[in-house]
Amino acid sequence: MKRLLSFLFVVILIVALCLIGMGIKGGKEKEDYLRIHIRANSNSERDQDIKYEIKDKIVEYLTPIISTCETREEFESKLASQIPQIVCIANEILAQNNFDYKSNASVRSEYFPTRTYGSLTLQAGQYEALILNLGSGEGDNWWCVVYPPLCFINGDNIVYKSRLLEVIKNFFGVK
Repeated sequence: MKRLLSFLFVVILIVALCLIGMGIKGGKEKEDYLRIHIRANSNSERDQDIKYEIKDKIVEYLTPIISTCETREEFESKLASQIPQIVCIANEILAQNNFDYKSNASVRSEYFPTRTYGSLTLQAGQYEALILNLGSGEGDNWWCVVYPPLCFINGDNIVYKSRLLEVIKNFFGVK
């Protein structure tokens, strides 16, 4: 019985440490996320189709670049440094498909409404995001969470992380 109580105490302690370490107060804070939004020129079928074609190329281009990042700051820095190439990729695809508009991009803080991505719901509020506007950028957008990486996963380089294991290793000083 004494062993069982000791075991339960350790489990409760580990869970409490994990919750504290993860900042669980109803979920991650807004500043913990970095988003990407690719906004179509309009809601016409042609503009929406090109948005998805550009999205596929941008994700393909960025995945190996940001796959080595571990912190939100690293992700943001790498994204910001890639803006000229992101715009170039988008503009090349637009030109190849005879669109008469170009794109522009920046990493900035913007207000976003509540959005759901799979089981993750991001509450309305200010978020840092890579914004890629195609033309006027007034059409529907494709969006995803870049950090933590929910949409930029390279099948060959998937890294599984366990916050619980990290807390345990830190607690016992294991690298």
